[in-house]
Amino acid sequence: MSVEEYSVEDPEFVKSSAKLQECPQADRPEYAFIGRSNVGKSSLINMLAGRKALAKTSSTPGKTQLLNHFAMTTAGKPWYLVDLPGIGYAKVSKKDRRSWERTSREYLTKRENLMCIMMLIDSRLEPQKIDLEFMAWMAENGLSFAIIFTKVDKLTLEDRASFLAKYEKRMLKQWAAMPPHFVTSAEKKDGRQDVLGFIAQTNPIYRKPPELI
Repeated sequence: MSVEEYSVEDPEFVKSSAKLQECPQADRPEYAFIGRSNVGKSSLINMLAGRKALAKTSSTPGKTQLLNHFAMTTAGKPWYLVDLPGIGYAKVSKKDRRSWERTSREYLTKRENLMCIMMLIDSRLEPQKIDLEFMAWMAENGLSFAIIFTKVDKLTLEDRASFLAKYEKRMLKQWAAMPPHFVTSAEKKDGRQDVLGFIAQTNPIYRKPPELI
């Protein structure tokens, strides 16, 4: 990882979309943030952006119900961060949850400027079946993804030293290697440079479609 100091300039909320067709033009690289309800997604987004309330945090699982686009700029390059509805448990009807999941999966498989899916996982928990199944689904659909472990500051020193090895051992039962992964704490700002550096180094791969040039 480069020693360059990465930051986010002029972060701003752009819009919320109920379906793929309502999303902003695909004129810049895009990174989708997704995870189980209450994984700490909004707090992580605010930490990366350097803003306390860019993404709204809530103690209520399942609060995010739309595709939320945020405009970011890192190392002089604009990009979108997309906050997706959480996977798994949420205090909503099964009908609403199925609708969110359809929207998210359509977006993930059809959004042409999506560079990487950032899969958030609570570092305090044992590997969860729903997370493992969702990662398998992404692999089956040829989607690039990275893992962001959240809330590492909530671990004891002993658990912090061992949780990653335990998770990797479980994943290697069905994967040839671990995907790119980052250990973060929104509270302590741990991992901020690693995640922003990964995005900054991935951005140049994006090629704007001819019709948008």
